[in-house]
Amino acid sequence: MLGTDPGSLGKMLIIFGLIISAVGLVVWLVSQVGLPLGRLPGDIRFQRGGLTCFIPLGTSILLSILLTVLLNLIARMLTR
Repeated sequence: MLGTDPGSLGKMLIIFGLIISAVGLVVWLVSQVGLPLGRLPGDIRFQRGGLTCFIPLGTSILLSILLTVLLNLIARMLTR
């Protein structure tokens, strides 16, 4: 469990910030490559008048699979 001292809280915040930055970089790189995240088959978009509802099911499933594989690989490397 995390300690209660401010140093461990600071380290945790830095790690979360780096993770968020890495995810942002990956999303930006994917958009530069031209992968149609948000426009995949299975993504649902409703438009009526001034209301737009977007449900990215296909994108969510793809990202879930990719993150599961990535995290499993990282966990296997750390347990060796």
